[in-house]
Amino acid sequence: MPVVTALVTGAALLLTACGGSGSDDSSDKIEGAGQGDSTPAPSKSGSKTPDVDRPKITLPKSFDLPFEGWTSSDPAKQAVLDDGKEHLRAGYAAIIAKDPDAESLAFYDTTAGLSQDQRWIRTYTDKDLTVFGKLPVFDPEVTLTGEKESKATLTYCTDESKAYSKERKSGKTEGNPAGTAPEVFYTLTLAKNAEGVWQTVSTYSKRGGCSR
Repeated sequence: MPVVTALVTGAALLLTACGGSGSDDSSDKIEGAGQGDSTPAPSKSGSKTPDVDRPKITLPKSFDLPFEGWTSSDPAKQAVLDDGKEHLRAGYAAIIAKDPDAESLAFYDTTAGLSQDQRWIRTYTDKDLTVFGKLPVFDPEVTLTGEKESKATLTYCTDESKAYSKERKSGKTEGNPAGTAPEVFYTLTLAKNAEGVWQTVSTYSKRGGCSR
């Protein structure tokens, strides 16, 4: 997971970055990616299951996480977008609340995905860091695969140019170093559980490769 230098430069804003390189052509692979749980019981494709009690996730006004263009005319793909969005919101909410064990994060992760995300969150909480600013999330694409479309790949981009980390006690803030590409491209693998919730299995990130 991110080294200390990544934390102080702000590269730890990456959801699952490892190493914190920051060069435009660098890529960061999560340890254990692709080693998710056994395939969950498939359920019918479609929009969010209405009777599932999803957690309520709240982010403070100090951290704006706008999702641009996160709509699809395909209900099955929209369900992936909806749960993928909440997964990302849950991760940043856990950082801000200083709670790597947040139930909302576990709700949107498989066991393997949760382990990855908790390591990422602790790179903030162990250093008493939080996040603030604006982090747009844009250009989402969904590909459905597997038996009865029970698996999916979700890709999207983020723009870190106005997002920052902050030391809770001192108030010292850090952003990405000068010359660092602010856009990050993400590829998530997801699986639908028996309740119809799309859970993240693994995440791969690469700095650059996005345009707005």
